[in-house]
Amino acid sequence: MRKSKQAGGHMPLTYSERSKLDQGTQSTRLTSDSQLKFGDCCLSLSAAVDPVVTPSGHIYSREAIVAYLLVKSKELKEVRAKYDAQMAIDAQQETKQSENQLLLQQEAFIAKDQGASQKSLGTHATPMEQSLKRKVDIETKEEGNKRLKQISFWLSEAQPEYTTQAREEEARNRDGMGIARAPPKRPSSPMSGQPLRLKDLTSITLQREGSGPESASTSTSGSGKCLCAVSGKAIITQPVVAIKKSGAVILKEVFDKLIQAESKAGKGMKKASGTATPIPTPIPMTCPITGVKIKEKDVMTLSKAASGFAASGEVVATKYTPTMT
Repeated sequence: MRKSKQAGGHMPLTYSERSKLDQGTQSTRLTSDSQLKFGDCCLSLSAAVDPVVTPSGHIYSREAIVAYLLVKSKELKEVRAKYDAQMAIDAQQETKQSENQLLLQQEAFIAKDQGASQKSLGTHATPMEQSLKRKVDIETKEEGNKRLKQISFWLSEAQPEYTTQAREEEARNRDGMGIARAPPKRPSSPMSGQPLRLKDLTSITLQREGSGPESASTSTSGSGKCLCAVSGKAIITQPVVAIKKSGAVILKEVFDKLIQAESKAGKGMKKASGTATPIPTPIPMTCPITGVKIKEKDVMTLSKAASGFAASGEVVATKYTPTMT
């Protein structure tokens, strides 16, 4: 009951009592324990084994993402077969409707051409023939009224049936324009929803804190925190980049200060074609691990982990339940 309708002008239940009854909108703060850590697989929610990265920057275990793509590809093949069969049925129905429409037009033309003779026959018809015709019209009208009563949304005994075929047709025609929605050609990424292929996966190397007694011991397996390949700092919620050619995972701050800054600052002198004046040219970037030359397209930004702080992102989960009135 609303507050204005209470005799005492107060709520019958307190906020804590209403929360325990699971009524209304329930919101809770997500802690850092519920956030996915950097270096964990987005599918298995555990430490990534043989990690790979998608173009969106999300990390997966190779086995998990390959199995996901295989299953989704098989499902898409089945959906594509059903879609093609349904499109063939729709084409047959459209052809049949066009043929029926053509027949109706022909019949209308013939009826219009012979309208004078039909009118004379109806004028000079016997009373018995007129009564029979009137009876047929009455029965047709009664059948129409009965059909209207059978489909009624406000009577439980006369509601239209919602069959499986109607449900599938509604799912295919999401836009309500009668246009079938074609299935995608490739399976989508679990996190970004963009089309994903096996060749879009990029292998990376994650250095983790080792389990040895020395704090500096590192390993490429385990469940410890991931470390920057250059500075050795622990990666928690900082922005991170990965180099495609070497698979090195580096903090973006370190990459900007050491690699990108040196490339911009260290400029060589090169003569332009047709001129004797040398012009400064930037030194190409090199991978700090392998020394291979890299370009901007070889550097990809990884999805950083979230924290329990309110300013880091959406950390409040909301559940909508029926309210008390």
